[in-house]
Amino acid sequence: MTAIARQTIRYERKREAILDAAAMLFNARGLSGTIIADVAQSVGLTTTSVTYYYRRKEDLAAACLLRAIATMDALVARAEAEVDTGPARLTRFLELYFGHLADIAEGRAPEGINFWDLRALTGLQAESSMTAFVALFRRFRELLRAPSGPIFSRIEQNARAHLIFSAVIRAKGWARRYETEDYPRAAARMADILINGVAAGGRTWAPATLELAAARGADASEVSRDAFLKAATELVNEYGYRGASVDRISARLKVTKGSFYHHNDTKDGLVAACFGRTFEVIRRAHRVSATVADDGWSRLCAACSALVRHQFSEDGPLLRLSALSATAEAVRPGLLAEIGRLSEKTAGMIADGIADGSIRAIDATIAAELVNGMINAAAELSKWSPATTIDTAAGLFVKPLMFGVFSPPDQLRATD
Repeated sequence: MTAIARQTIRYERKREAILDAAAMLFNARGLSGTIIADVAQSVGLTTTSVTYYYRRKEDLAAACLLRAIATMDALVARAEAEVDTGPARLTRFLELYFGHLADIAEGRAPEGINFWDLRALTGLQAESSMTAFVALFRRFRELLRAPSGPIFSRIEQNARAHLIFSAVIRAKGWARRYETEDYPRAAARMADILINGVAAGGRTWAPATLELAAARGADASEVSRDAFLKAATELVNEYGYRGASVDRISARLKVTKGSFYHHNDTKDGLVAACFGRTFEVIRRAHRVSATVADDGWSRLCAACSALVRHQFSEDGPLLRLSALSATAEAVRPGLLAEIGRLSEKTAGMIADGIADGSIRAIDATIAAELVNGMINAAAELSKWSPATTIDTAAGLFVKPLMFGVFSPPDQLRATD
């Protein structure tokens, strides 16, 4: 081996080590909470050594994102090559994907960066990363266009692809609760729910309409507390935690920075309050659905439809849970515990439906993760399906999960 070849190998190994360390730190602290010096320390290098490879933190984050996108794209390509129907491709992809997650958990593969902070990037890094991310999304959309499958309109393709894509991205988080030897079972159960839905035979799509808006009290101040919560939620969802700066929130409300701090102690405190607002809306959906429906299926459809409609209402959106990675470490455990309790409430509703026969026999825990992920992802549905409205959102996004992502768009009944 020549000296140049050895030098190239050393360069690549060091670069990969930097990317491995950076991905873990970005996942744990978010883009805003990580600096290049942290990455350098974690791999035993100086900051100058790291900047030799990646001059800025944004360059490093973009490289991590492009590597993660390429890894997932390769799994989709392999599934496409091995089987030729949409359901079989999705099933095979999930087998491969959970196998990759097992490799990460057992140290055979590096941890990939989460995609949550993608919109926090700016400039050329944002452009290249988003271009690659959109190309990956289109690969998922092609899963719905297998020759033997139903024919969907573009808006239906985009909505269902977003549903699948978001579920896959989110699975990386909840899969950690399982032993790696159980990953194949989790993959199979996730595939079963996505492909076959949750409805027992004979169920119809007629969700009850729920009212989730809370009564607003009089507020004599220049701008209400709810206005700050709504603006901060919209901006965190759109630009990520870092991108939702105090200046940007103030500009959205047309108030001064001084006015922001008159109403809010810190941005961290405001974002924590946004989580509280989101959690309360979800609780309200659970409570109200129990008063208008008498079986688990009907309650689940009513609650999910109401929450997805809420994302498009003047009272929406809900805060995307991806903001959690950038919250203050002191409050994060409490938020995680609250998210866990809400997930258990959803799983309980599904288990009730299985018990009363309105929901087919499925894994209630995994189904709850998919349901909660779908509600969370609805905050971005309009970005992938711009023609979606408050009146069409539930049919485009909730119904496919209830009956299966490959079910015909005009299907009203599930089959036995």
